Amino acid sequence: MKDPVIIYTTKTCPYCIRAKQLLNHKGIPFKEIDISDDQEREEEMTRLTGRKTVPQILIHGKPVGGCDDLHDLDRCGELDRLLHT
Repeated sequence: MKDPVIIYTTKTCPYCIRAKQLLNHKGIPFKEIDISDDQEREEEMTRLTGRKTVPQILIHGKPVGGCDDLHDLDRCGELDRLLHT
């Protein structure tokens, strides 16, 4: 399975760090795309997610939101279900 989780980040975003910490803690591999100095990647993120804030997280290509959304998915057990579909 290639890059089931993609996370768009910037270098100094504390929410990006928290989201990556959760993924690392759970042992979930992810591809990080840093949009700090990359206008094309930022436009790609906005096109794929409809949002301009970071982090933006996609699971199997489906946007699931940002850091708080990821933590909410984990708390209710939905994160594990999404990863194994």
